[in-house]
Amino acid sequence: MTNNYLPLAYLNAWEYCPRRFYWEYVLGEMMDNEHILIGRHLHRNINEEKITREGEKVIYRQQWVWSDRLEVKGIIDAVEETEGRLVPLEYKKGKMSQHLNDHFQLCAAALCLEEKLDRPIPFGEIFYHANRRRQRVEFTPELRKATEQAIAQAQAAVDAPMPPPLQQAKKCRDCSLFNLCLPKEVKQLAQSNRL
Repeated sequence: MTNNYLPLAYLNAWEYCPRRFYWEYVLGEMMDNEHILIGRHLHRNINEEKITREGEKVIYRQQWVWSDRLEVKGIIDAVEETEGRLVPLEYKKGKMSQHLNDHFQLCAAALCLEEKLDRPIPFGEIFYHANRRRQRVEFTPELRKATEQAIAQAQAAVDAPMPPPLQQAKKCRDCSLFNLCLPKEVKQLAQSNRL
């Protein structure tokens, strides 16, 4: 495994916003905001590598996974094993919805596990803290293909120019890099240059 492998967390950032991915992964710029701090606080109890048992279930926390084929790597919050079935599990601070960025991160972790263990993993789960519930994510052929495409796009973006800001103001407003990225100002400059 080389250092050039794309970290799974940055695959999440790529799907959330390619410009954010570029700032964080390519340029190494990180900033905290309330969302980052709350997420870090909520992860404090699960950020320790250990193996526990709950009845018949074995829980492997903070597991390193990687794929030589896809050139991705990272840590998955937990992998639960019950009667030989593996279920990758991620913990997220937000509300349950169809967050494709979270699904890509989870699916990529499952692809890594499948490659290393030569075992099929049909689904994973995401625990959303705001709902205090788990969302089951089926690893359909479509999600697997979209995840692999996102990995390839993110890897290619490393050598490309910085992407423009998103058009979705809500994502920008909630982003920790808002004051560094300056999406409104960049859009205004681009608009004035077209006049």
